[in-house]
Amino acid sequence: MEQIVTIELFGQSHTFKANEEVSQAAQVADLLAEEVARVENQQAGQVPNISKLTILMLAALNIANEHMELKRNHFKLLHEIADRSGSLIRTLDAAVQ
Repeated sequence: MEQIVTIELFGQSHTFKANEEVSQAAQVADLLAEEVARVENQQAGQVPNISKLTILMLAALNIANEHMELKRNHFKLLHEIADRSGSLIRTLDAAVQ
C-alpha cells in the first residue's frame, strides 16, 4: 500500500507517495529535513546566497557519507565476528580432543 508523506523543506510542504517497499518513509523524510536544516544553519554565516539545490546536495552527500560509513563498519564487524567465531571453534575443538 502506498504511503502519503509530507516533508517540510525551506518553509514549504512537499507531499509525495512512497512505494510500499519503503517501510519508514516518514522517518526518511524527517532525516532529510533535519539534515537540510542543519546544513542550512551551518552554511548561513559562511556562504551568502547559497542555493536551495546546493543545500539539498550537501545534505544528501552528508547522509550518503554516513550510510557508507555505517556499511563499512558493518562489514568490519561481520568480519571480526567471523574471525572470533573461527577462533572460538578452533579452541573448542582443541579442548574436546
